[in-house]
Order: sequence, then C-alpha cells, then structure tokens
Amino acid sequence: MPRVAILYCKRIKDFSCIACAKCYKAMAEKDGEFAKYDEVELVAMTDCGDCPGLAFPKVKLLTEVTNNLERPIETLHLGTCVKLAMETADCPIDFDELKILLENKFGINVVLGTHNY
Repeated sequence: MPRVAILYCKRIKDFSCIACAKCYKAMAEKDGEFAKYDEVELVAMTDCGDCPGLAFPKVKLLTEVTNNLERPIETLHLGTCVKLAMETADCPIDFDELKILLENKFGINVVLGTHNY
C-alpha cells in the first residue's frame, strides 16, 4: 500500500475547502488523483510552508519526520488547493521544477492535485 503525504496551500486551504474534506473524500472514494491506487495510506498532511515558495524545506522536514517514524513517504501530492493557487493566486511554486528537485533529493514521487472538485 503506497504511503502518501499531502501538501496543502497554507494561504487558501480553508477558503477553497474546509479541513481538507475534499482530499479525504477523494482518498476514501479513490477519486481524482487517488484513482490510480488500489489502497492508500495517508502518513502525513501539512501546509506548503507559505509563500514565497518554502515547499522544499517543508518537505525536507516532513521526510525526516516520517522516516524517523518508520513511515516513509512514497508519494507526495500537492493538493488541489496548491494547484488552484498556482493557477489563480500567483503562487511562486514552479511545479515542474519542484517535482524534479523533490524526486531527485528525496526519492519520492510527486503528483500535482488530489481531487477534481
């Protein structure tokens, strides 16, 4: 079962969705980006570190903590709220660049988005 972490947008999370309810729904119903998994284990969920683009150090800390807890992240999803922030709110994250950096540095898969609603 893949171990998944979700990074949500610190600034707009509770404006586009309260308490990440849409991510939890998509995970439970294998919807959106979670449709590719037969099962999924959520090992961590936290914010992106806020602007201006602090996601890399936040993921560094997140991987250290989950590794120390013997629940290492296999796939990191940048939440749909992060995707929305990049499209409409001048989020400084360059997904393609961040994906390469995170995959190379931490050996995890990086996916943009969680659900379609």
